[in-house]
Amino acid sequence: MRELTGPKVFAIAVASFGLIISVNFFMAFKAVSTFPGLEVDNSYVASQSFDADRTAQIALAWTVTPTYDPAAHQMHLGIRGADGAPVTLRDLTVLIGRPTEAKDDLRPIFSQTNADYVAPADLAMGKWMLQIEAHSPDGTLFRQRQKLWVKG
Repeated sequence: MRELTGPKVFAIAVASFGLIISVNFFMAFKAVSTFPGLEVDNSYVASQSFDADRTAQIALAWTVTPTYDPAAHQMHLGIRGADGAPVTLRDLTVLIGRPTEAKDDLRPIFSQTNADYVAPADLAMGKWMLQIEAHSPDGTLFRQRQKLWVKG
């Protein structure tokens, strides 16, 4: 067995700390490079109408049920009112993306068919996030985030 000398211990310590520091730099780079960005441009301005917007959205009493059909590569949104009837929207915008990075984000164009809103979407397996924005016929804004798991 070889003798453990001071220079060897120093080399082991430097190599260990070098590895730890390089992993930390790599993780920090990945965290910053995959961050999708800000939610709002100015949080103070957005907060001024938050309570009124929330009250108006609650009054709509809508429920949104997202489903994905992997065989047809279609995203379905069932949007129902308090009475359970399908809701007619003035407009609908949906961002579908991964919760952790923005590279797979897509904004499909939805059309109303029967009781649901349907759009083509090619989603891989895993966890997805939907950011839904819609306006009622009277202009009331509805915003909601939904989680979606796509299984193989």
